[in-house]
Parts: sequence; structure tokens; C-alpha cells
Amino acid sequence: MKLFSSFTLVAIVIVLMAASGMFFTVNETEQVVITQMGKPVGDPITEPGLHMKLPFIQQANYFDKRFLAWDGNPNQIPTKDKRFIWVDTYARWRIIDPLLFFQRLRDRYHAQSRLSDILDGGTRNVVARHLLIELVRSRNFERSQKISDSKEMNTPIKFGRQALAEEVLDNASKRAKPLGIEILDFKFKRINYVEQVRKEVYARMISERMRIAEQYRSEGAGEAARIEGEMERQLKIISSSAYMQAQGIKGAADANATAIYAEAYGKAPDFYGFYRTLESYRKALAKDTTIVLTTGSEFLKYIEAPE
Repeated sequence: MKLFSSFTLVAIVIVLMAASGMFFTVNETEQVVITQMGKPVGDPITEPGLHMKLPFIQQANYFDKRFLAWDGNPNQIPTKDKRFIWVDTYARWRIIDPLLFFQRLRDRYHAQSRLSDILDGGTRNVVARHLLIELVRSRNFERSQKISDSKEMNTPIKFGRQALAEEVLDNASKRAKPLGIEILDFKFKRINYVEQVRKEVYARMISERMRIAEQYRSEGAGEAARIEGEMERQLKIISSSAYMQAQGIKGAADANATAIYAEAYGKAPDFYGFYRTLESYRKALAKDTTIVLTTGSEFLKYIEAPE
């Protein structure tokens, strides 16, 4: 009886273990490939829920359905115009065919390694076929000649940074699709000069900015001279016009005064002569003034005592 109970207990344990290995769950973010003796069997399971497999013999291999990140290592790459630059990139990818992915790559570690080969190689090929200006600009833009005469700044671009990123993405997608992978996005995260030429580039940039600043200062000085010259011209015109008007008013006043004096002289010439002589006395003779006059002088006429 005890022996029967022991066998029953062992059987129950075995059944429970088999049942636990028979059922497995797949959630919304997962997809599963069932393998038997290391080889895939059946179709991939992409729907969430409770599923079955043979216990002990078959194994469930889980793969992520979500978007996954690939972050490349900065690489030193020469451009078509022989500029050595550091290029840092990133991409987003996902597993679209888990069975093909398992057969070709097995797991995410090998997938990341293979993506590095594909994307780094594609980046290097694209960068080496284009000028640096194509990598740092995405479109052509109008730049005034007064701002910069730099040949590089005014060089029109044919592709641009975004177009080159799309070229890398297209080429890499074609190579990744047979691996069960879809590359969703690819971007240049950072582009910079290598240390050896960075100082030279910065010096050239500073020189260019200083040249532009000097051009601004020269144009400003020329404009200031033009404004000052115009101001001086306008000032002379205004002064000349005012002087002409003042002289006209003064001449008219003198003429009017002369007419008044003449009219007054004509009415009372003796009194006018006496009045004008007194005025000349007041202006010519100050206190303690000594003058010498002849007896026939008109100036002495009203000073000498009457007979």
C-alpha cells in the first residue's frame, strides 16, 4: 500500500512537471520560435496568449516585438574632400521575421553585432563618396555676399545630411531584410573634426569671422562718413540760406533807416545836424579825453562859445 502511494505521488509530480513544461505564455511584446533539438519547428508564434509545446523536447525561444535601439560607436572616416571626421550614428530596428532571425542570428547580441557591420560599413561608404558640406547641411540657403564670401559657405549642395542618412538607411535595409530585421530609422547623431585638424579649422573659422567683422566695420565707417558729409552739406545749405535771408533783412532795414534819416534831415536839417553832432560827441569823447581841433573844424562848431 505504501509502495503504491509512493508511485502515485511520483506519477503526479511527473505529470505536473510535464504540464508545466507543456504550457507557456506569450505577451503582447513577445514572439516565440519553438525549437526541437535546436532546430525550429512549426511557424513562429506572434499572437499573445497561452500556447502548448512538447515538454522536455521542445523549447520556446522568445524575441522582442518592440522597436529596439542600435547605438553605433564613433568612427573616424575621411570624406571625399579628404576631411577626417568623427561620425557618431544611431538607428532603430525591429524583428519582423522571428524564424528567419533565429536561423540567421539566434539572438539580439549577434543581431547588434551584425547591425554594426551593416550600418558602420554603409556609413563609411556614403561619407567617403560625398563632401563634408553635404554632411553638415540639409538644404541650400541664401546667404548675402555681405555676410560671407566664403566659397565653402556659398557652395550649393546636391544631397544634404538628411538625404545621406536616407541613403545609408536604404542600403542597410536591403542587407538587413534577409536577416529577418527591419531598420526603421537611421540618423547622424554627431559629426566632428578629428583632434589633429580641429584647431586648424577653428583658426580658419575665427579668421573668417574676423574678416566679416572687419568688412562690417569698414562698411559702417563708410556709411558714417557719408552721413557726416550729407549732414555738413545740409548744414552749409541751411547756413547759407539763413545768412542770405539775414543779409536781405539787414539791407532792407538799413535802407529803411536811411530813408527815415533822409526824411528827417530834409524836414529840419539844422536840428538833424545838431543831433548827429551830439551823438558823435557821445561816442568819440570819453571822460578825461583830450582832442586837438582846428578853428575851422565842423566838430568844433557846437562846442565853441557863441560870440
